[in-house]
Amino acid sequence: MTTFVPKSVQDALDQARLQDMKKKNRLRVHVGEEIYPVLRQWSGGFSVEADVVPQLRGLVDLYDGARHLSQCLIVASEADLGEMRYEFKRATPAADAAPLDFYRAPDAPIGLLRHDTLGDG
Repeated sequence: MTTFVPKSVQDALDQARLQDMKKKNRLRVHVGEEIYPVLRQWSGGFSVEADVVPQLRGLVDLYDGARHLSQCLIVASEADLGEMRYEFKRATPAADAAPLDFYRAPDAPIGLLRHDTLGDG
């Protein structure tokens, strides 16, 4: 039994697989002012459509819709079946607040009231 598939059929299957990945994923990679859809992501990197997205390098930002996930330093890994894979050299999670440079106890007060602002009653 042979498992030969004509090239036209294989190309159509690959194209359908890429279209399915694009529909299921809200991830985007931002490079300067340009935005490209991410086909899939794993712990060490992500992939984009090789024919549509130009060669990426350096510092990029990953977004899930409008939510900033991380800032990443990337390097190209390999191209396979219409997708270009990139590996993270560094991936720093995005934060919505500046990091604290001190320990804040969980039961610490949020603010303090001065004694002279309190009424005598």
